[in-house]
Amino acid sequence: MSAISVPLYQSKLTFPSTTAAAAPSSSFFVSTNKLSFSTALLYGTSHVTSRTLASTNQSLSTTAAAAAATIEINNNGPSDPHTTAIVIRARNRIGLLQVITRVFKILGLLIVRATVEMDEGGSGGGGECFIKTFYVSDSHGNRIEDDQSLEKIKKALIDAVDGGGGEVKKDILDHVEYTVARSRFSFDDFEAYQALAHSVRDRLIERWHDTQIHFKKKDPKRIYFLSLEFLMGRSLSNSVINLGIRDQCADALKELGFEFEVLAEQEGDAALGNGGLARLSACQMDSLATMDYPAWGYGLRYQYGLFRQVILDGYQHEQPDYWLNFGNPWEIERVHVTYPVKFYGTVEDENFNGGSRKVWLPGETVEAVAYDNPIPGHGTRNTITLRLWAAKPSDQIDMESYNTGDYINAVVNRQRAETISSVLYPDDRSYQGKELRLKQQYFFVSASLQDIIRRFKDSHSNFDDFPEKVALQLNDTHPALAIAEVMRVLVDEEHLDWNRAWGIVCKIFSFTTHTVLPEGLEKVPVDLLESLLPRHLQIIYDINFDYIEELKKRIGLDYDRLSRMSIVEDGAVKSIRMANLAIVCSHTVNGVSRVHSELLKTRVFKDFYELWPHKFDYKTNGVTQRRWIVVSNPSLSALISKWLGTEAWIRDVGLLAGLQEQAANVDLHEEWRMVRKVNKMRLAEYIEAMSGIKVSVSAMFDVQIKRIHEYKRQLLNILGIIHRYDCIKNMERSDRTKVVPRVCIIGGKAAPGYEIAKKIIKLCNAVAEKINNDPDVGDLLKLVFIPDYNVSVAELVIPGADLSQHISTAGHEASGTGNMKFLMNGCLLLATEDGSTAEIIEEIGEDNMFLFGAKMHEVPALREKGPTLKVPLQFASVVRMVRDGYFGFRDYFESLCDKVEGGNDFYLLGYDFQSYLEAQAAADKAFVDQEKWTRMSILSTAGSGRFSSDRTIEEYAEKTWGIEPCKCPF
Repeated sequence: MSAISVPLYQSKLTFPSTTAAAAPSSSFFVSTNKLSFSTALLYGTSHVTSRTLASTNQSLSTTAAAAAATIEINNNGPSDPHTTAIVIRARNRIGLLQVITRVFKILGLLIVRATVEMDEGGSGGGGECFIKTFYVSDSHGNRIEDDQSLEKIKKALIDAVDGGGGEVKKDILDHVEYTVARSRFSFDDFEAYQALAHSVRDRLIERWHDTQIHFKKKDPKRIYFLSLEFLMGRSLSNSVINLGIRDQCADALKELGFEFEVLAEQEGDAALGNGGLARLSACQMDSLATMDYPAWGYGLRYQYGLFRQVILDGYQHEQPDYWLNFGNPWEIERVHVTYPVKFYGTVEDENFNGGSRKVWLPGETVEAVAYDNPIPGHGTRNTITLRLWAAKPSDQIDMESYNTGDYINAVVNRQRAETISSVLYPDDRSYQGKELRLKQQYFFVSASLQDIIRRFKDSHSNFDDFPEKVALQLNDTHPALAIAEVMRVLVDEEHLDWNRAWGIVCKIFSFTTHTVLPEGLEKVPVDLLESLLPRHLQIIYDINFDYIEELKKRIGLDYDRLSRMSIVEDGAVKSIRMANLAIVCSHTVNGVSRVHSELLKTRVFKDFYELWPHKFDYKTNGVTQRRWIVVSNPSLSALISKWLGTEAWIRDVGLLAGLQEQAANVDLHEEWRMVRKVNKMRLAEYIEAMSGIKVSVSAMFDVQIKRIHEYKRQLLNILGIIHRYDCIKNMERSDRTKVVPRVCIIGGKAAPGYEIAKKIIKLCNAVAEKINNDPDVGDLLKLVFIPDYNVSVAELVIPGADLSQHISTAGHEASGTGNMKFLMNGCLLLATEDGSTAEIIEEIGEDNMFLFGAKMHEVPALREKGPTLKVPLQFASVVRMVRDGYFGFRDYFESLCDKVEGGNDFYLLGYDFQSYLEAQAAADKAFVDQEKWTRMSILSTAGSGRFSSDRTIEEYAEKTWGIEPCKCPF
């Protein structure tokens, strides 16, 4: 019997091949290391796992392994008084060591060291047996003494060593029969997905309950994240990876005749948001859970969410997104968690304790019903809550209508109530639309605050303690009514005096704005607010009066400045400035990048910054590497883990910087290109299935996927594609062999009322129709518009992109998070120095990306030149092609051409066109040199650690919210 002693540092697995090769009997480690990458490519998993590796050797028997498995726990060993020795005897199967160490990591245990002994005789006959001894400690470096904890550890290890799939398989079959109500002997893919989702949810709920009990016991200060948008995407893959049970689920499904990847496709996207702000909220919830912060997220459970985009004859059409038609297995309806939300009515004075107080007599009441979505952290037991509210009619109103025989009115009341949470972002061009938008905002705020205050009062009786236990984060101005609502509750319902309530309010709110232009700030007409929320308007007026009086003492009678800084705007339409309200009442005002912060200080909120410079800060946005590498690009995840020698980067993303040392390694280059090729093949298959267009994977995949807007300049991209097409058409046939083939991919939705954006989509499809059917061009150039772009599509497109474009006019993007997702996946960026791009440059260097365009400080002067601003002939030529009807629809595109000619080029497409073409040429040149391109790609991933939402959340927690981690024990 021979033994190998392997030092392990905490839970980081470090088995370098050189060490393994030197060991006399280390074939186990070598085979694990060598197979990890190739099998991950084959099966699309990011981990070195029992399922994927065992599938390469079908002769290995899980049943035999289970029969031989024993677990012994020893706290009496003399070797180390601070560790617990856990001895595992099991029959060898490839990947078993990784399964065991992952169990320790999930339980929050630190592996101090380990030994492996081989017993070639085995027990029970046939094959090698291993005796693995792990010396572990808890997260504080102490021995585990508690008998209950030791029993949990033993049970978890037995489940893992036994193969792990048996219990999951039983749970799936039980849910097929008892939840889905199908025969366990006959069920299809969707029913299998439903059963699997409920099985995973069961495990989430266990952790979720433990987490909430722990929070209640410890009573930490909690952060409540208020956002009208959460673009969560699919939950299954993210949940099983964060829980560490992806391979157990895959094993169980395989035994039942299903593939995990096929079932994952059965899940629809939870369409609860639009664009970067919503996806940012989702990433931050993932990071809050992973980093063990005591947090709750609050939002709305939209029945239809964002519209489903359908392209017919090149035009965008909007259809309802019935994402809830088949139910949502990830949510738990809390029928007992309901709160009344009031609207309309009047405010009266009544006597109270020898004085008077305001009483709001509402004219309408609806019920807010809670739907809870558990959010698991990675490598931790902590599972936090995203609570979404749905609107239901008040039972009292329903019963009154039914009892009087007014059934029609009962139905109307129900429809009116449910409309509040029906649609994400109702069209607010009409008064009714504005009213519905305001109703949504207050409904969400009122229900959330009732829930927060109820939770606080369960353990506390003195509201002076409120700021020590509660932090409220306003994600943009949509939840800003929370300020007036807290004042109303404290003054009118809890009977605090005004000054005491005001002191509390100013300590609990922090505000993050995503706006870059003053004219984009939200305003609410006073007459609308007075009708819908009369008491809140009074409170806002009182806040504004006290604030203006104080402001006069600070700046004097500068009436222009007082008018600009007032919460109430006196204009043609008297309005409430929601951003001003949020700034006045928040202790911190956050920008979302360094560039954005400067815009806030010098342009958007200049007056406020000069008054309160200490309030202003920034935390650059980030994205979660768990969703955007581990889930969406498992092949790259496996490769990174192999070359870093650890999976610890999944939680500590700064470790990605270790790839810089290997950026010139030819072996890594070869494997890196293999990963990229596999991802491009997946994307090419999707494009062909979706559009019928066959594309070459040897071409450069050039991608721009984001919300369609003039400032994001998809039109510049399309005009650049037209220029490339025109150049190819006018080339000699022999010269075309020198052209770098391109597949240009554009995706995104235009707001239903945004006509120019819709015309950009139509132009894209018209140009694609021309190019893709031109035999002179062939595979040298293809243009594809991907319809109904969402999170799941992004998870497919981003890993397959070679080049991504982030080309907004400088000074118009607050941060941008799409560039971060592409960066993490090793995609090269072609970009202007806008938003967070300036900080990306600092991390990876200008040499590893393609920059172009006017700088932010140059833009105002360029705009002033108007019609005298010179544009290159190439730009005039391609616009003329569109205007003259080369791509058809001449009259339809006329207004689009007018937007960029004749002094109307507000977003400077013409001025930036020449440098844009030069940047594209530089990208072509780099792509030809695949060694250089691959090195740039590796360095992009290596430099992406700063742009993790983990870092963003840590900065918020320390600098803004004042909260600390509260880790749930295993």
